[in-house]
Amino acid sequence: MSLYEKLVDKQEKISVVGLGYVGMPLAVAFAKKVDVIGFDLNEKKIELYRSGIDPTNEVGNEVIKQTSVNFTSDETKLKKAKFHVVAVPTPINSDKTPNLAPVEGASTIIGRNLTRGSIVVYESTVYPGVTEDVCIPILEKESGLKCGVDFKVGYSPERINPGDKVHRLENIIKIVSGMDYESLEEIAKVYELVVEAGVHRAGSIKVAEAAKVVENSQRDINIAFMNELAIVFERMGIDTQEVIEAMNTKWNALKFYPGLVGGHCIGVDPYYFIYEAEKLGYHSQIILSGRKINDGMGAFVADAVIKKLIHANKVVKKAKVVILGLTFKENCPDIRNSKVEDIIKRLKEYEIEPIVADPYADAIESKNEYGVDLVPFDMVEDADCLIFAVGHDMFRDMTIDQTNAMFGNFPNEEKIIVDVKSILDKDEIEKHGYSYWRL
Repeated sequence: MSLYEKLVDKQEKISVVGLGYVGMPLAVAFAKKVDVIGFDLNEKKIELYRSGIDPTNEVGNEVIKQTSVNFTSDETKLKKAKFHVVAVPTPINSDKTPNLAPVEGASTIIGRNLTRGSIVVYESTVYPGVTEDVCIPILEKESGLKCGVDFKVGYSPERINPGDKVHRLENIIKIVSGMDYESLEEIAKVYELVVEAGVHRAGSIKVAEAAKVVENSQRDINIAFMNELAIVFERMGIDTQEVIEAMNTKWNALKFYPGLVGGHCIGVDPYYFIYEAEKLGYHSQIILSGRKINDGMGAFVADAVIKKLIHANKVVKKAKVVILGLTFKENCPDIRNSKVEDIIKRLKEYEIEPIVADPYADAIESKNEYGVDLVPFDMVEDADCLIFAVGHDMFRDMTIDQTNAMFGNFPNEEKIIVDVKSILDKDEIEKHGYSYWRL
């Protein structure tokens, strides 16, 4: 009987290590088919899940209440599982080099609890070679077992898009790989239990690792190109969005837009590729240039705000600037690597202390991560400038009356709106007398 058959027959269990935006939805999906142990070191997070609360908003409270996932922070329970999935984050250090501590830590924990006949699959984004050169040695050391003899390893990069209710785990083709044919087929069949779109069998673990880094780097570069155009068009006095609208009338136009590039994937993964390339003696040119452009967009937006304040004869140091949105993307509570922070930092260089409101972001997490004290959305008032930094639906749906209420009642003073995501109707906003700027 294969491991896959034992899982389906509920003779063996799957464990998912790391229960964030990737791991938790995966654990919940698997639990509809097999027995699942969901492990995370964060005891507070485990208690929330056990209480039927989904802090990620990825599956919702009702689904969490009904799931059969055995949520735990007790690593010894991992001994009961034979198919382990690692879904921990892989951030970067302050010097932009890969921070493999989470994936190394997860490997250590699994290794301590690994049993013969197991398969370990990594979903965390890494540069090619990490699974085989970094993770396998840790698993072997901690378990005392031999990879390829006592246990096997594979890699299947996560492709979940937090906050996206259309492109979900079940309808995104899953890349899978294994250290040999047997492990590849076992891993493929297990993922086919929950991925209706099917799986793509990569030729090797390194190919699968590279595919994930490249798909995010490609998107990063395309956005960087649009951001560079926006910078140049600003100097030319040309509206970037109008150019894009015209350009997109061609059938083969790539529909990318300028914006802040943050989060735990697109703004991070290219640095993993750059790091490994430089280790091999190649200095990245296009990828690194794209990263530099995208990393500078927060400051570019803030500088545009300052120019608008000056043109409106506002006293810059005394200006009340309100930022709507702190999360790294719309309709999602995830604030990791949010580039809104760069807008805040730049404004502070001009001695402006911006007010930040975001109903999606957690107030405690925002304070701990960025030192930002969020204000309630409905308490925003007397603004000189309103920055729409994130495209939450509730911001898109704001009426003119709601927008007016956020400004001071001074008829003769210019009211400034900065629309980073271009979510507002420019003509409508300007018709109501606002000084409007968009990226």
